Amino acid sequence: MIVRSLTDIEGTDRDVTAATGAWRSRRIVLTGDGAGFSVHETVMYAGTQTSMRYANHVEAVLCGGGEGDLTDDETSETDHISPGMLYLLDGHERHTVPPRSGLRLACMFNPPVTGYEVHDANGVYPPLAEGA
Repeated sequence: MIVRSLTDIEGTDRDVTAATGAWRSRRIVLTGDGAGFSVHETVMYAGTQTSMRYANHVEAVLCGGGEGDLTDDETSETDHISPGMLYLLDGHERHTVPPRSGLRLACMFNPPVTGYEVHDANGVYPPLAEGA
């Protein structure tokens, strides 16, 4: 059994801030935990915009606070994000999220991430082996 709080993660290598300052991700469950998925608490800051595409992962995102928009960059379809809403990126969609206010998101990835991933120039997390 693993029991972990967000305060346990603060200031560790599981507490990751984007180089752009657009978001902070506290990675609660990672590949090394052996669960078969990973779980992150991510805060996206108002006044920023992040473009992503998880070509190697499926991601489910549940909004726990704040508001923003989710735009499918291929279709230009935009959905409003607010508390209680979930979106599933099961088609590896290119998407952009500009928070209207700070967004607090619970993010689940399959396959799990190692915690060492960094978005590349296309917003993609490359598949990495544990400890890479």
